[in-house]
Amino acid sequence: MGDSRDPTRTPRPLRRRLSRRLAPASHLAPPEWLLAGLRPQSAPIPWAAVARASIALTVPLAAGLALGAPGYGALVSLGALLAVAGHTADAYRMRILTIAVPQFFGALGVTIGSLVYGHGWVAVGVLTVVALVSGMISSIGAVASSAGLLLLLDAVIGAGLPLPQPWWKPPLLFALGGLFVLALSLLAWPLRRGVPERTAVAATYRAVAGLLEAAGRSERAKTDTYDTQRLAVTESLNHSYDLVLARRAREHGRSRPLVRLLAQLNVIIPLVEAAPAARLRGRPLPAAIPAAVRELADAVAMGRTEGPPPEPPELPAPDDRCARAVDTALRHAFAVVHRPDIHNDPGAAYAGVDVDADDKLGRPAPLWVRARRATRNVLLSEASWRYGLRLALCIGLAQSLVSLIPVPRSYWVALTVTFILKPDFGSVFSRAVLRALGTALGLITSAAILAAVPLGWWDVAVMPVIAGLIPAFVAKGYAFQTAAITPVILLISDTLNHEGFELVIPRFVDSMMGCAIALIVGYLLWPESWRSRIGHRLADTVEDTAEYVRRAFVYGPDQGERARMRRRLYRDLSVVRSEFQRAVTEPPPTGPRATAWLPLVVAVERVVDATTAARVRVDYGAEPPTPAEISGVERQLRELAAGVRSSEVLVEVRAEPPPGDEKGVLAPLRQEVRAALAITSPQRGTDLIDRTP
Repeated sequence: MGDSRDPTRTPRPLRRRLSRRLAPASHLAPPEWLLAGLRPQSAPIPWAAVARASIALTVPLAAGLALGAPGYGALVSLGALLAVAGHTADAYRMRILTIAVPQFFGALGVTIGSLVYGHGWVAVGVLTVVALVSGMISSIGAVASSAGLLLLLDAVIGAGLPLPQPWWKPPLLFALGGLFVLALSLLAWPLRRGVPERTAVAATYRAVAGLLEAAGRSERAKTDTYDTQRLAVTESLNHSYDLVLARRAREHGRSRPLVRLLAQLNVIIPLVEAAPAARLRGRPLPAAIPAAVRELADAVAMGRTEGPPPEPPELPAPDDRCARAVDTALRHAFAVVHRPDIHNDPGAAYAGVDVDADDKLGRPAPLWVRARRATRNVLLSEASWRYGLRLALCIGLAQSLVSLIPVPRSYWVALTVTFILKPDFGSVFSRAVLRALGTALGLITSAAILAAVPLGWWDVAVMPVIAGLIPAFVAKGYAFQTAAITPVILLISDTLNHEGFELVIPRFVDSMMGCAIALIVGYLLWPESWRSRIGHRLADTVEDTAEYVRRAFVYGPDQGERARMRRRLYRDLSVVRSEFQRAVTEPPPTGPRATAWLPLVVAVERVVDATTAARVRVDYGAEPPTPAEISGVERQLRELAAGVRSSEVLVEVRAEPPPGDEKGVLAPLRQEVRAALAITSPQRGTDLIDRTP
């Protein structure tokens, strides 16, 4: 007989010896929480932003050289750089806010900084106060966060550089750069008005089509794919509502396209609510249903929703309650998407949206109301004070250190601390490590450029190339973004200081000092760094889920409240997932503890889905649950919330199963609640931490 063994297979004793020899080498590999930040994210190159950055940073340099004032041109380019590196909204009407408002605060910051330039400890105190304000206002929202960042960055630059006099010149030059970026970002507005909003709403329809497809797959594939698609639908809905509901309702009433888009977005909610019910069918939905949803997406994206509506799609007759819910929601969506008179009935666009007050789904409140609430929340919020104090402590220490020790270009130390410690930007630890690596990589490129490129018009030739890399690398990761920005900053600094290659070493030393301050004081010595707040956020969401279960089966005058509660729950769960993504990049023990929470996050999402599915089944003829069944599930969820809130790791929650018919409408919901309770185990959380390398 021939030897039946695979000749390519390594003999078992040899495999054991190799594994023993290679095992120590595996411990030398970087940990996963670090590799996660070093892997480039898959994202398309935003060519429009690349062109905008190249033009915005090159034109001021060229104009300054042509006019014999290269320093002024460099300051305008620096202002443009800060605008390019900031957030730019998709909707053209929102870019005015996301670019112009931070530029105003940046002008205020550089004015304050220039007034205290050369005043020693006065400058230290002023910058510490500015850092406190910057950190505190970051909790208001994305625009306020960008405004706080520019306020502090420009104040540090103004206090560290001898800027032109009189005092009004630096803020004017910085603002000119930001306004130039704003003007470039609005060039296509007349030709592409409404296109970003339509694209976002169409993407939501396509995400819902994928969710309906996933609802009918086999049990194992269905669970993974359905959860992924549900998360995609939540993120897409959040993005679409943020774009479409960015203005007051009276402005929507004057804007026919926005009224139509809001109606088309609202009408997809019944389909989203019907998807969990369709998941319980046990067999796939007809392929014609997701295909019809994609046809609606194409119509929304192309703006083909005016004029006489086409014939409804040919759909198979529904054969159960769940299919009937999907069929009804789809036909209603088809009618509303192609409704020709929707702009004459703005009220229809706000179906299910609270038009009397602001919430996370409805329209925003008036500006003065939001400003008053934001101010109150910032002053009374423990989180905003924690963030502000941490940033102020590190900035104050950085400024004190460079005041005592002569450091060339000392403002780079505080700038590095600002970029790392911006509290709403993610993990302080990983950002400090990634910034150090990104700066080192960027300085290698900078050294080659400064050594090879003569000062003057050659800088204008090089700037479009390196400036265009900034938006291309922003989506790849923080280390890549830092590596792209560093050569641009040094080229602008060389125009101001004429030091050439001599800028590289001081830049490296100052950056490493800033990273060390942020890492030691802002992370290692900061008590909050060693505990994850995911459990507290998740406990709040579980309590809201219990309230959703209670209200889901109570008919009231406002049937849209259930939809709003469900949307708020998924928004909150999306925030928890974002906090989870930030926490898993932390080193042990924070990262492993955060990892232990993810199954419970998924379980809570399924509880919300099961509640919605039960409500849909009742709407279409199923026997409603008894008050005892509802209160039993609600009690279990509240006990779960209390247990989750009481510990930094998962805790055991002992709760008796609520009474009820195991074949009734709440049976799937009770099953999901039991699964969530089973996840909460102190032994499981400890095992996860112990097994983490």
